[in-house]
This record gives sequence, C-alpha cells and structure tokens, in this order.
Amino acid sequence: MTAADEQTRTGPPAPAYPSTAAPPWAVWAAYAVPLCVLPSALWRLSLVFTDDAVSHWYMLLLSAVSMGLALSTLGLVHGWGQRVPPWIPRFGGRRIPARPVVGVALAGGWLLVAVCVYFLLNQRFHVVQSGWVGIGDDEPAHPAPGWEVLRFYAPLLAWGPLVIAVAADYRRRVARVRPAE
Repeated sequence: MTAADEQTRTGPPAPAYPSTAAPPWAVWAAYAVPLCVLPSALWRLSLVFTDDAVSHWYMLLLSAVSMGLALSTLGLVHGWGQRVPPWIPRFGGRRIPARPVVGVALAGGWLLVAVCVYFLLNQRFHVVQSGWVGIGDDEPAHPAPGWEVLRFYAPLLAWGPLVIAVAADYRRRVARVRPAE
C-alpha cells in the first residue's frame, strides 16, 4: 500500500494544534506562574523536614497541588494543552474544548486574586482572627509569620493576574481558530 492509498483510507491528517502561536509575552507569563509558586512550595517542603508539625501531609499536599496547578498554566501556551494525551484510552488525541478551559482558568485566576485581596485586607483590618481554619487542629499554636516567611509567599500575588492574562490570550487565539466552540 502506498502512502497516497494510506492517506485516502484514513483521510488527511488533521492539524494537531491551532495555527496561531502564543505571543512571547504570554509564554513568558505562563512560565512565570510556576516560578511564582515555587518559593512557597519549597518553603513548605522544608518545614516537613525541620518543623515539629503534626500535619506533614498537608504541607506535602498543598505544595504538590499548587505546583501542579501552576504547571497546568503552561498548557494554555503550548499545543499539548489543547489535545487529550494520546495515551489516555478512548479520549486520546481528542481536542479539548476551549470554553471550559478558559472558564476554569479565569475562575481560578480570579479566585487567586480574591484570596490575595482577602489576605491583604485581613492583615490590615483583622476581619477574621487567625486559627479559624480547621486544618491541623492538633498543631501547636504558631506566632504570626513575619517577613522571613512572607517573602516566600509574596510572589504568589502575581499568580492570579498572570493566569488571567494568559487565559484571556488563549481565549483570543483559540476563538480566532475555532469560532464554533
């Protein structure tokens, strides 16, 4: 069987990814997201090995989930983020619908902005006293963190705006290529 017969039998190959590439600023912004999350994740992981905290699982889980979510932002600027991986049974190779991707990314970005605004306002006006979250009830009381801890969390202020910007660019690019979704 010749290559032409094979192509006729299977049809022309579908383009793998939209034809418009992400602009350089969006690629840089997407790569900045994991770099913003990395200091706090590493700091939490360092506590697992040095602190006497009982809830090590929480530190590990929070670090892994936050880095996983941050790395998922890269899918908005790369073609591999627009198709289901081929190794997933039944769904491999299918196009991922753009509307839910953009919705989840924008909702996550705005949620991160809201959490940061809440944290900053609560630091100033003390709306909610510390210790209200029920995670680690058996933990000893810790003093309020100072700059030696907050410096690891300061880069997280950029996480939400960066995700919003990259998601808005993704929506603009994909809407130009796939207007039916």
